[in-house]
Amino acid sequence: MAGHSGESHVHPVSLYTRTLWWLMALLVLTVVAGYIPNIPNWLGVVIALTIAVWKATIVIMNFMHVRFSGKLAWLFAGAGFFWLVIMLAFAFADYVSRPWEPFHGWPE
Repeated sequence: MAGHSGESHVHPVSLYTRTLWWLMALLVLTVVAGYIPNIPNWLGVVIALTIAVWKATIVIMNFMHVRFSGKLAWLFAGAGFFWLVIMLAFAFADYVSRPWEPFHGWPE
């Protein structure tokens, strides 16, 4: 076949098994982190988002085969993460910049 690099796109089942176990371990870690008493809400959100980024990275690397792809795939995966950071920064800036006034019927 013309232009075929000769690389195999078949990966061992052990890769997917390890990926499954890592994702399940991080799921358990997320649940355990949600039950940690006496931590501020913002710290719980930071912990949950950090674990979520780990899980997303594992999925992107293994299931989307970025780990075994060329530099262009790495570039676009990195650009996607960079765009996500930009969107989260704007959402956070919007959230903290709004004045929160009590709504009629809310407990104060």
